[in-house]
Amino acid sequence: MAKHLQRGLENLKKELLILGAMVEEATNRAITALIERRADLAQAVLERDDQIDEKEVAVEEDCLKILALNQPVAADLRFIITVLKVNNDLERMGDLAVNIAERAAYLATHEPISVPLDFTRMGDNVRVMVRESLDALVNRDAVLARKILDDDDAVDDANRQMYDVLQKLMHQEPAAIERAIHLLSASRHLERIADLATNIAEDVVFLVEGEVIRHRTEDYRKKGPRAVNPTPYTWPESQGNAQGEIKVARSKTPPR
Repeated sequence: MAKHLQRGLENLKKELLILGAMVEEATNRAITALIERRADLAQAVLERDDQIDEKEVAVEEDCLKILALNQPVAADLRFIITVLKVNNDLERMGDLAVNIAERAAYLATHEPISVPLDFTRMGDNVRVMVRESLDALVNRDAVLARKILDDDDAVDDANRQMYDVLQKLMHQEPAAIERAIHLLSASRHLERIADLATNIAEDVVFLVEGEVIRHRTEDYRKKGPRAVNPTPYTWPESQGNAQGEIKVARSKTPPR
């Protein structure tokens, strides 16, 4: 029974890392499509969304099968709970990447608006948060996970600035309203992806420290206190294997 459970957990880990790499690729492509006005990349994101959805369903089914057949407890149960939550957040990230790609496809066929918008910095911040949330998961790094909670503030600020600039533009140039609305939507979707990266970071803290930090004060979430004598979680096999698998998955991502 124990060996069967460990094989199931190892396979679950691999499938989750594959899904993470797929979502990271979709997010990167959607952001690039928006910034560089590339309808081809936007279309590529739309075409691959079904694969992300299918992988998310497969991971969930694997989790439920392990729960039904093995009745895991303690750290193994915590791992499966974390996988179920991260799996859902990753699929939602994929959906938001599709939404950004749809906005990018529209904007690529229309004249750029007349005000400067720093989507490049906002997009780079979101890329880093997505990548680091997956790295924190792979490396079981609660310190990195808590750093991601800090990084979210910059994305929130950028989204508010986008709203202020575009609201002013719509008052001044009614002809630009439709394009501005698409840009506002893209900004909001980027902000939501960053929020989901923080959700994954919170799940990593739960996985590693056994501590639920959702709905706590901001200082508590970012700084602690840590759980007292938590049961440390280790991947079913080795940390090195996990790192190697996500590197392999990322290396298969086509160039931007």
